[in-house]
Amino acid sequence: MDKVLQALADNEHRYFRELAELVAIPSVSTDPRHAGDVRRAVEWVAARLGRAGGIDVDIWETPRHPAVFGRWHEAAGAPTVLVYGHVDVQPPDPIDAWTSPPFVLTERDGRLYGRGVSDDKASMLLPILAAEAFFAAGEQPPVNLRFLFEAEEEIGSVDLPALVRARRKELACDVALSADGGMWRADVPSITVSARGLASLEFTVRGPRKDLHSGRHGGGVANPLHAAAALVASLHEGGRVAVRGFYDDVDPIEPALLTALDRLPFDEAGYLEDVGAPAAFGEPGYGTLARQWYRPTIEVNGLYGGYQGPGSKTVLPSDAHVKITCRLVPSQRPDDVAAKVRAHLERACPPGVTLTFEDDSHGSTAYRVSSEHPAVRAAAETLQSVFGAPAAVVGMGGTVPVTTMFRETLGVDTVFFSFSTADEDIHAPNEFYRPERFRLGLRAWVELWRRIARSGAKD
Repeated sequence: MDKVLQALADNEHRYFRELAELVAIPSVSTDPRHAGDVRRAVEWVAARLGRAGGIDVDIWETPRHPAVFGRWHEAAGAPTVLVYGHVDVQPPDPIDAWTSPPFVLTERDGRLYGRGVSDDKASMLLPILAAEAFFAAGEQPPVNLRFLFEAEEEIGSVDLPALVRARRKELACDVALSADGGMWRADVPSITVSARGLASLEFTVRGPRKDLHSGRHGGGVANPLHAAAALVASLHEGGRVAVRGFYDDVDPIEPALLTALDRLPFDEAGYLEDVGAPAAFGEPGYGTLARQWYRPTIEVNGLYGGYQGPGSKTVLPSDAHVKITCRLVPSQRPDDVAAKVRAHLERACPPGVTLTFEDDSHGSTAYRVSSEHPAVRAAAETLQSVFGAPAAVVGMGGTVPVTTMFRETLGVDTVFFSFSTADEDIHAPNEFYRPERFRLGLRAWVELWRRIARSGAKD
């Protein structure tokens, strides 16, 4: 057997123990109470990367959470690859919806459960272990390596743009490989060639100065929750976004992408059954996958106010709060879309309440890479070799801000190479990862670096 692959096979049990160690760190980047845990996860990854052998490792500070940088540059004349991933995770709430503790990696029914195991701790650990396997086998990696593991992806990579600009010389490379992202389905190997952008807003609807008795004051003053619901309802009409100018910069879906969609083995009824939805919904004139990957959307992520506890409390609340995110396609600008949504809400605001917006919104432009990019072709060939089936060309409904950041600052494209899959309940209770994907991913990272080295795949 290939010595590098043998080294991976020999250490498999240790790898899963190490994954459990990483998952056990509650690195929730959005919660200040977990700032120490986020740093602990960063330090764990830095130490693990350092133990891989021969890689110079540093921790780069940012105003909020630090990042890990690694460098190995001994492959003379070979391309330089930048590997990206993130160590932070989403909050585990609601805790009581988990079957097993969220920060205890638990194997059940052939799956590994734990917060962050799919997004992104298992997949980002793979390239570290692949690099170690080369050194353990007495070989050198076939490409020059840079590693960048951040700890703010789940909060929009807020400090990463400034960090990448300041460290562009250290991060210089020929192509970036993202261990974050994920494949479309567990039974279909796939290459992701696009990710939607993001614009977010948060607003508050205020009515009376304080909470009021709903019997004494109901019918006399406006209810902020009613007003917030009306504002949310005004955002769509017949499944289409009703915000003025929202579609102004939206281009038609490229024919090649539509052709690729038609080739996919997608069962809409099976999808609806899997997610537990009674029917499909969305913009008329497009199928489910086209809506999810290649069309823009507005979604309400939170609508709350008034009494939230058990039983009833007859209160007319003084305020209501709404969180919104828009998923964007190429040519849409986050600030422009956010401004249009804000103007729409201001025009639609009913009498009797006032509307204010939070200032901490964040955004990212959409990303698309050609399926003919040399590194994309190398990744597709690798997946066909490892899985024994051709890789489908797919899009991603989510957002990976670092892709456009690398393109704009480093001048390179990013190839998604994650072994998570879309059904693994990321950001939800009972997030899981398939052990077989971990094993396949280890082999695939080794083979991809070798293919890139042989082809000299660059932008």
